[in-house]
Amino acid sequence: MTRALFIGRFQPFHNAHLVDVRNILKECDEIIIAIGSSQEKHTLENPFSYSERKRMIESVLKKHKIKSCKIYPVPDLYNDRKWVDYIKKNLPRYDYVYSGNQWTLKCFRKHDSKARKIRLIRGISSTRIRNMIIKNKNWEKLVPKEIVDFVTKIDGIEIIKRNCHLQ
Repeated sequence: MTRALFIGRFQPFHNAHLVDVRNILKECDEIIIAIGSSQEKHTLENPFSYSERKRMIESVLKKHKIKSCKIYPVPDLYNDRKWVDYIKKNLPRYDYVYSGNQWTLKCFRKHDSKARKIRLIRGISSTRIRNMIIKNKNWEKLVPKEIVDFVTKIDGIEIIKRNCHLQ
């Protein structure tokens, strides 16, 4: 059985992340979804808490009948080696690491892992979605319906807008 580590901040989880999960499951039997910056919340770059992001992702996976995923928190440690060591020690064993973040890929490639870059989908990123929310643009088409529902339910639009003014 092959297991992948898919690491990101998922602020919020969007349609490209869902495509990534499906594509990874074509290559691996199981995915560990590692939510990075897990200690962060209520900032412009990290508006949602770990538990909110976990619940968002779980709702999408359930709706799309994707069962081969487990979700774990990964805090920032501000030291590449310690961060990779933390993941290796505290998360289940994995065979491959998937990410769209160059820094993440560099960390894992430098410290003994098979890292694979996910194919980014032009026009879809969590940063763009947050900026669209701030500017009252139509962001809903870039995320699964479950994310729209969740963000609305927790007043996530207001959370993002409030934090953009604090920066």
